[in-house]
Parts: sequence; C-alpha cells; structure tokens
Amino acid sequence: KSTVFNILHTLKDLHILEKGTDGLFRLGTRLCILGNAAAGGSELIQTVHPFLETINREWKLSAFLGILSGLEVIIVDKADRAHRIKISSEIGMKIPVFAGVAGKALLSQLSESEIDEILSQITPKQYTPRTIMDKMVYKKEILSVKKSGIAYDREEYIEGMVAFAVPIKANSRDLQAAIWAVGLTRQVPESSIPELTKLLKGISEEMNYRLL
Repeated sequence: KSTVFNILHTLKDLHILEKGTDGLFRLGTRLCILGNAAAGGSELIQTVHPFLETINREWKLSAFLGILSGLEVIIVDKADRAHRIKISSEIGMKIPVFAGVAGKALLSQLSESEIDEILSQITPKQYTPRTIMDKMVYKKEILSVKKSGIAYDREEYIEGMVAFAVPIKANSRDLQAAIWAVGLTRQVPESSIPELTKLLKGISEEMNYRLL
C-alpha cells in the first residue's frame, strides 16, 4: 500500500493524475491533453489549431501550441505545411523551458515566486551568441511578457531564426499553454513585426475568451 501511495502522489505531482474531492484519482490534465493530441480530441487543441493554420498559411511560419510541464515545454500541436521551410519540431517533443520563446510566454502566467522557484532549478545553456545567460535578465523578459502579452526570441535559441509567442489561458490554474510562431530572420523583417505582433495578440485574446 505504501508503494502504491507513493506512486500515486508522484504521478499527481507530475499532473499525470489528479485527485478529486471524493479522494479518488483520475487521469490528469497534461496526460489528457497529450493523449487527445494524438486523437485530435482536445478542446484546447481543436480551438487553437485553426489559428495555427492561419499563421502558417498567411505568414509562412511554423506555428506551435505547447504546455508547461515542470522545467520543459511540450509541443502538443503544430501547423507547418504551408511552406517548404519547416522547423523540425514534432508533437510530443520536449524543449527546455529556458530555451526559445515558448518558455517566456509560459512562465509569464506564473506568480513571481513560482518563476523564481523554476529559475533556481535551471542551469542556463548557451545555444547561440545571443542566448540570455543571466537569470535576472531572463526574469525581466518574463515580467515584460506579463505586461505586454507577447514574447520575442531574436536568434536566442537557433541562429538565423526569430520567434514570437503569446500565452493562452487554458481555463485551469495548473495548466499553462502558449502559441508561438517561428521562422527565418529574412521571413520577418523589422517592418512586419508590428503586424505579426497584432495578429498573435489578437489570437491570444480570442483564445482566452473562447476557453473561459
């Protein structure tokens, strides 16, 4: 019994299981989302996917939906067929939360103390010469996303690539989601950034309204 007890509570801490008010354990939110991703049945995924397709079709950028899981970002959906240039990231792929733009958007949904706790567990890795290695600077980026509603990555994760991300409120305190778009620097000139920013923030507002 003690072994089963420990296993159940470990799975609960990982959000693979959830404990109801009746004391019974059920499949957790993150497990359901990943499972539904394969079957295309998740409400979150079904709601977001058309917007990923819009980003991919109109901007020729690879578009992704991901969730926060501990110190990692898990890709649960994507749209990348509208252009011959693709970012090699598959559904189910895990990305370190400190790497790339998605982590900024996801962490921006947490309290400052929760952000500090996660950053305390991270050892920054230099992906490119532009990677932010100072945790305090990275935290300022996250807090900026809290105010602006959008995150930027200017060749911080992959040289020659830029990315933009917006947080999505998935109607669950324990679930943080985000949409991000990735492309070559030449695909997104400085002059087009305001328009793309407006589009992504509009999608975020629409998703937050629909997922209330």
